[in-house]
Amino acid sequence: MEQRILLIEDNPDITRVVQYELEQAGYRVLTAPDGISGLTSARENVPDLVILDLGLPDFDGAEIARRLRKTSPVPIIILTAMDALDRKVNLLEAGADDYMTKPFHPEELVARVKVQLRHQQHGEVIMIGALEIHPQKRLCHYNGHEVRLSPKEFDLLTFLARQPGRVYSRGEIEREVWNGELPSNSNVVDVHMANMRAKLRDLDGYGIIRTVRGIGYALKTN
Repeated sequence: MEQRILLIEDNPDITRVVQYELEQAGYRVLTAPDGISGLTSARENVPDLVILDLGLPDFDGAEIARRLRKTSPVPIIILTAMDALDRKVNLLEAGADDYMTKPFHPEELVARVKVQLRHQQHGEVIMIGALEIHPQKRLCHYNGHEVRLSPKEFDLLTFLARQPGRVYSRGEIEREVWNGELPSNSNVVDVHMANMRAKLRDLDGYGIIRTVRGIGYALKTN
């Protein structure tokens, strides 16, 4: 799956340049022109990294960083026109992982994105109750026992686990895990769900995957 970068920036020229450079580097870029739409996008799309402009039209970027940090460990890079030391310290205390002062070179921003994602990937662990997922090692444990999943089963479970409780439609799952390449009316998603449930059932984890009739699937939070 492509790594997703959320760019929260109200300047369309900066947005266009940064989006182009990141896409050229192989990332999928989501954009938002203000803090509220940025928070909404972060909640609905679960980015791997956020690039956040400090001077947004509705909220101060530091406040958006604090709100993001309350619910997610996602790396945050701040873009700011202010170069004062105390301001930079406040940004880091608000939850930012790095910052760049405008004007900046897009190539340097891409390099910093790569560094932050590398740090995140090195030790990322997703834990939901008795479920423990190590995305980079591609290991999954439940109640301390390894769950032997196929590659697609692992991708599917990890996708659900990144936002537990949220209900994903079959279409959303197909687009994200299978890149939208499944034929119409395919039951591949349902088959993979059934296989995962069978493997989790042997470890008393059958009920962790919730079916919402007529909509899709979600991972229970407890």
